[in-house]
Amino acid sequence: METLAAVLGCKIGSLPTSYLGLPLGAPYKSIRVWDAVEERFRKRLSLWKRQYLSKGGRLTLLKSTLSSLPTYFLSLFVIPKRVCARLEKIQRDFLWGGGALEKKPHLVSWKVVCADKKKGGLGIRSLATFNKALLGKWLWRFANENEPLWKQIILSKYDLQEGGWCSKDARNRYGVGVWKAIRKGWENFRSHSRFIIGDGTKVKFWKDLWCGNQSLKETFPILFNLSVNTRRMGC
Repeated sequence: METLAAVLGCKIGSLPTSYLGLPLGAPYKSIRVWDAVEERFRKRLSLWKRQYLSKGGRLTLLKSTLSSLPTYFLSLFVIPKRVCARLEKIQRDFLWGGGALEKKPHLVSWKVVCADKKKGGLGIRSLATFNKALLGKWLWRFANENEPLWKQIILSKYDLQEGGWCSKDARNRYGVGVWKAIRKGWENFRSHSRFIIGDGTKVKFWKDLWCGNQSLKETFPILFNLSVNTRRMGC
């Protein structure tokens, strides 16, 4: 191994390691994968900085912290609830005060703080929602792009779902673990999507959202049942 490394001009390493800022060889569900992100949060939102900033300054720094995060993590991995809770605690303590050395009440619930300004919030991004949005971009790309190599690999593993918008559900024990986690968000993503009718080959007449804010199945349940029964009877 050492001889081969010398010939290739590289060094011998061990797993897990990082490649292009992403963990390589570590379980993607492991909380340790997020240690670097949490450490970066703590450095950017150090409690001592709070003493020299106004509430507005804290809020600005709090919002900019998300843009400084390695978005690769949030766009590829589902953030564990424990990690999300720890990161949000760091944010709350920085905004309102508190921490290991002092106790200060948080004047407004974090859910309200993360709400849009038009709804009475401060417009801070919710980490969980931000994570879902970034993962949803992969579902959007899968549905709209045909040539990328990563899509072809997933198709060869799981095949296409009826309609061709997403892969079939990944239920096998072994497979592309990262895609399995992203694929779980398909139904939620689909419920917020609207279809434009083309030749009708990829849109389900009764079940997809293409006419209004409800599927025709939900809008006209009696007609839907009649159509199903008619097909079963072979009429």
